Amino acid sequence: MKDRIIVVTGATGALGGAVVEAAARAGAQVASLARRPGSGPTFETSALWVGDADLSTPEGARLAMTRVAETLGGIDALINTVGGFASAAIGHDDEAVWTALYAQNVTPVLNACRAALPHLQRSHAGRIVNIGAQSALTPGAGLGPYAASKLAVHALTQALAAEARGRPTVNAVLPTTIDTPANRTAMPDADRSRWVPLPRLAMGVLALASAEVADINGALVPFRN
Repeated sequence: MKDRIIVVTGATGALGGAVVEAAARAGAQVASLARRPGSGPTFETSALWVGDADLSTPEGARLAMTRVAETLGGIDALINTVGGFASAAIGHDDEAVWTALYAQNVTPVLNACRAALPHLQRSHAGRIVNIGAQSALTPGAGLGPYAASKLAVHALTQALAAEARGRPTVNAVLPTTIDTPANRTAMPDADRSRWVPLPRLAMGVLALASAEVADINGALVPFRN
């Protein structure tokens, strides 16, 4: 991981922050991308903070990736932790939830992948790692819109993997419930023993982004405690 140039989208989120910190501590140069300006990483080893990255449009994504590549000298890995969650029953008129989750979970991932692809193809070991969801495979009540958006991420991952043919490799991790402050607040009485700890998930993501893992492509990797 040392000296690899890694772009992390959604860097201000719980998982994004954990990935940024783990990658930086492993010696990577990390470009932290987020939609809104913010304070950025709290540790000193992140190489670049892009707090105005707009991944909602292709042009915004291209500008962000170009800035990273020009500043750091290229891109070796893209880790898309950007995304959101909401629940809504399919029988209710909640079109806004469907639209919002597609905009949060699919559009920025697609735009980031497209924009980073030319830079990743110039790397000797280009990698893309997306974040899917175990719950998308067998969604329960109220998870229809979230599951649909994450299934789109799964499909995007596998289609791009087939198209890129390993340059770069493209995989996704599919965690169960992640142990984050937001989830603890939302589900205070839940059994957290089966939740995925953030540091462990971050290390799993980084493993797929490493130069050494070259033979895994198009995989949807389940991740549970």
